Parts: sequence; structure tokens; C-alpha cells
Amino acid sequence: MAKRDPNKTARNKRDAEITEKLKALWPMVSADTGIDDQQSLNALIGGKAATFIDLKHTVIRSADEYTSHYLAGFKKARETDGWTAGGTSFSAETLKKNHTTLTISKAVKEYFLLFLQRSFLRHYDELVRERPSAADAEVWIGQNNSDYGLLITPRFKDGNWENDQSEIRHFPKLYWTIGHVLTSGLVVQGDPKPMVFKTIDAYLDFFMKVLVRPSGSKYERDIAYRYCEYVKSQVNPEEVPLLIPELRYNGKDKKHKYRLDFCIIDPVNLRKVGIELSPWSTHGQLKGTAGKTQQKINDEALANFEKEASKMREYFQKHRITTLIYTDTNLAKIETVFEEIAAYLQGNKKVSQLEFNLIQEFL
Repeated sequence: MAKRDPNKTARNKRDAEITEKLKALWPMVSADTGIDDQQSLNALIGGKAATFIDLKHTVIRSADEYTSHYLAGFKKARETDGWTAGGTSFSAETLKKNHTTLTISKAVKEYFLLFLQRSFLRHYDELVRERPSAADAEVWIGQNNSDYGLLITPRFKDGNWENDQSEIRHFPKLYWTIGHVLTSGLVVQGDPKPMVFKTIDAYLDFFMKVLVRPSGSKYERDIAYRYCEYVKSQVNPEEVPLLIPELRYNGKDKKHKYRLDFCIIDPVNLRKVGIELSPWSTHGQLKGTAGKTQQKINDEALANFEKEASKMREYFQKHRITTLIYTDTNLAKIETVFEEIAAYLQGNKKVSQLEFNLIQEFL
């Protein structure tokens, strides 16, 4: 049985406490504002969150920060007649009236601020994580004529797959994890039917037999096998970052320039690390050297080296992927290589979460 997240438990407890306080304040708030329906007042506050805060892009990590963003947007909107957000226009006069209502008494102010705190708690998972840009919200993997797309909120439109950008913030799983691929599946350009995996084992089976096997690399297969065993051993396997195989440099373009053996994207801060397995036999060794001058051999060896270095540099410049390179000396101890890779499978979700349980213990 999966362990409960103490942070989530503490957030739920604080949510319930705030709800009780709002309930207790309501009779005074209703009398002060002249509003009879509590849901109407809640809508007046909560319905404007997306108007005053750029919820699609802003990362917010505390209730105070959420409140600050809301109040700053509210102030700016009151000072800008014809304020428009999300395609809806609001007159400054209307917003000034709303402000007067929400600051009419001490009880209403307290209700207002408590409601914002609760809103933050209820949308915590959406608000604290980085959201990928449009360019970074999809990855394409695989060889020519055997490529697959992993999107966050895939939709088939005009014969092609794309993300529904408006829904990325609401995606229920951690980005680029096992849970992600189980939720969104994989897609093939031109085919309106996504590939769906009903279980973790179903995806891992596809990962081994279809995504990794065609590479022909025994080292890639070994790392992939160890990854599958790692996922199965975890308490919350759906939260394990994906070991993304054969990441295509040119994305969904029909032909690719490079492929990266593996890539891991942190589900919270979206930092990317690539893994390149580079044995001498396939990445450096020269064949057919008989009859060639030493200068010719050196020139060919230099060209191979430059190609590999250029690949890593271009992946960083275009995709911001820092790549770990493992050569024969490393690959001779493949278990050590995987231990290093596994460090990046831990993710930063525990570090980035606010310790609400500690706050509760203090209070």
C-alpha cells in the first residue's frame, strides 16, 4: 500500500480548518456585504483568479505568494479601465465596487484572505510546478518511420497531433513520468488513435521490446532492463520520471539529425539530463585503415570526435539538455552506470514542496 504524503495530508487538514472558519465568518460577512448567497461571494473572489494572475505560466509556491499576485493584479485592474484578461473585459468601475465590497469590514477582509489561502491549497499541485513552454511540451522519440510522440494534453487536429495548451496546467499527473505516459499515451503523426497503456507493465513491455530493442545496443537494453526493475520496486511507480529513449533532435520532423540514447526530464523543475552510451566500437573505432596514411587516419578520428562533441553541444543549445557520456571504462561496470542514472530518477518533487506538515506541527 502506498504511503500517504504528509504534505498533502497537512494541506487537506488546513483546507478543512479554513472551510470551518469561513463558515463561522459567513453570517457577519453576509450582513456586512448584503450578499445572501455564500457561493456568489466565493465566485466573486475565486472567479477572478485567472484574471488577476497569469496561472498558465506563473509558478507560485506559497499561499502568501498567491495572495500577493492576486492583490497586485486586482490593483492593476482597478487602475486600468477596460482591463481585459482571457478575452473578457472588465470596467475599472466594476472592479472598484468589488474592492469596496471585499474591504468593507474586518470580517470580510479576513474571509477574503482566508478564501485565497484555501484556493492556493486546493490548486497546490498545479501552481508549484514549472509549466513547459509550447516547444517543450512534447517530445518525439524513435528512428525514422518508427517515431512516437509524447505530449502532455494531446489532441488530433487537422491531421496532426498537438497539445491543448489551455489544459497543460491542469494535467493531473507529474509531467514526464510513468503516470504521464499512462494518462496521455503515445501518438503517431497522421494516426488519430493514440497508443494507450492500461498498466505500468504494459508500458514497460512496450518500452523494452519496441522502443529500446531496435537500437541493437546491449548497453541500452541492460540500462532499460534495470530501469524497468527500478520502476516496479518503487512505492509510487507512477511518479518515477520516464527514461525517454532515442530522443530525436529535430522532434517530429520526418528525418532526424541526431538521437540521444536516453533522456530524463525532472517532473517539477523540468531540467533535462541526457545519457549517451558511447563504446569505442560504435563511436570511435576506425575500420579499413589498411593503406591509409597516418594523417588520413587522424583526420577520420578527428571527424568522429567532432561529430560526437557537436551532437552534445547542439542538444544543449537547442533543448538545454546537459548530457552524461559513458565510455567503455564506465560501461564495463554497467550497474554503477545505472546507479548514477537512478540519482536523476529521484526527481525534485520532495525538495520543492512546502513542508506544510512542519508548519502544522509548529502551530
